[in-house]
Amino acid sequence: MDLNIDLNSDLGESLGVWRMGDDAAMLDIVSSANVACGFHAGDPAGILRTLRQAKERGVAIGAHVAYRDLVGFGRRNMDVDSADLRADVIYQIGALKGLAAAAGTGVRYVKPHGALYNTIAHDERQARDVIAAIREIDAGLVLVALAGSPLLGWAEAAGLRVVAEAFADRAYTPQGTLVSRREPGAVLHDAADVAERMLRLANEGTVTAIDGSVVRIRADSVCVHGDSPGAVEMARRVRERLVQAGVTIRPFTFDLAEAATA
Repeated sequence: MDLNIDLNSDLGESLGVWRMGDDAAMLDIVSSANVACGFHAGDPAGILRTLRQAKERGVAIGAHVAYRDLVGFGRRNMDVDSADLRADVIYQIGALKGLAAAAGTGVRYVKPHGALYNTIAHDERQARDVIAAIREIDAGLVLVALAGSPLLGWAEAAGLRVVAEAFADRAYTPQGTLVSRREPGAVLHDAADVAERMLRLANEGTVTAIDGSVVRIRADSVCVHGDSPGAVEMARRVRERLVQAGVTIRPFTFDLAEAATA
């Protein structure tokens, strides 16, 4: 059986003279790029540069929308009013769409960032606000969400296409949720071990949880973070191990488009 999976990374997050990650190197590895929209990170010139680099490499583009939280890098929980949250998401997607058009490419999906991502995975009110915002600006956009989360069902019921996501360098609880970054062992650093974990995920749909138990995770896209130490090397090891085992790396948007015309 032919196996394929998408590798995505959070990019476009540098701000002025402050540099975050190595977008050019990551874009040679991943098949999809979650590009910051200016609310948690990123400036227009840097975002545009990343979009142009992604287009050159045939990498799919997604809007990495977030809470309005530059100081906290979008990782602080916020109780945002529904009208504000909807408008903020629309604003971010619209801005990225404009920059993408200037770069000669387009936005294909939305992947929320940080605290917004984690909140809407289970908070129905904020989840429905984000879903509504996506539908208002472009109902054809795909929503990337945490594998196993209620958000996937809420979005599908509202008419959005969804893609379930797993994380290469994050530990999982026995319940299949991500271990909080505040807990020891939440972020994994052994590139070889992470690569083997992702091969097992692709082949069997399982990962080993932080307590040693086996958890089933159904995911069509894997996030390899670009902002951690050794991120590029880890992403490269993951890609190499998957390809070596016969797994094809390609954007999930390719598979969705193929299914739609079948």
